[in-house]
Order: sequence, then C-alpha cells, then structure tokens
Amino acid sequence: MKLKTIFMLIVMVVSMALPSVTSVVTPATTAKASVTYVCNLSKKEKRAKAWIARKESGGNYRARNGRYYGKYQLTISMLHGDYSKANQEKTADRYAHSRYGTWTQAKHHWLGYGWF
Repeated sequence: MKLKTIFMLIVMVVSMALPSVTSVVTPATTAKASVTYVCNLSKKEKRAKAWIARKESGGNYRARNGRYYGKYQLTISMLHGDYSKANQEKTADRYAHSRYGTWTQAKHHWLGYGWF
C-alpha cells in the first residue's frame, strides 16, 4: 500500500510542475516568431536581390535543392538551423555583401556563371 501512495504523490507533484514549465516556454516561442529583419537597400539593389531570388527559388522561402535551402538557396549550414524568413534575408544580405560587395554585382556574377 505504501508503494501506491508514493506513486500517487509523484504523479501529483509532476502534474503540478508541468503548468509552470509550459508558461515559461510559451513566451520564448512567441517572442522568436515575431522577429523581423529590415534591410535598407536602394531600389536598384532591391531589384537585383529580387531578381536573384526569382532565379534561385522562384521566391520560395521553403525551396530545397540538396544542401541548398530557401529563397536565396543558401547552404543549410549558413542558416545555422534557423530557416525563418528574417534569418534568410539577413544571411543573404551578409553573404552577398561579403562575397560580391553589392546585390548588383552578385547579379552580374549570376549572369556570368548561373549561380550566386
């Protein structure tokens, strides 16, 4: 009879602890979902960026081709497990600027080689 009482106490303690864990997890999940990214590009740069996105994935944030993922077909490792639109935009901007200097130059590269 003691074993049954101990078991019931454990179940009661665990069930009382669960609501507090849920309330801690929920705000973090909500906050992460509301992250946005704003880039300040000229109209010419925005057009070049949009052109590359159409060529790479048709503008689809979920497009996948082997190890390439998303709107700009970045490597999965570049996205560090965060496939959100905001992270794809931010990572693509960093990549284009570090590799080519501008989105316009990235477009010129794409025209010459068929990839960016």
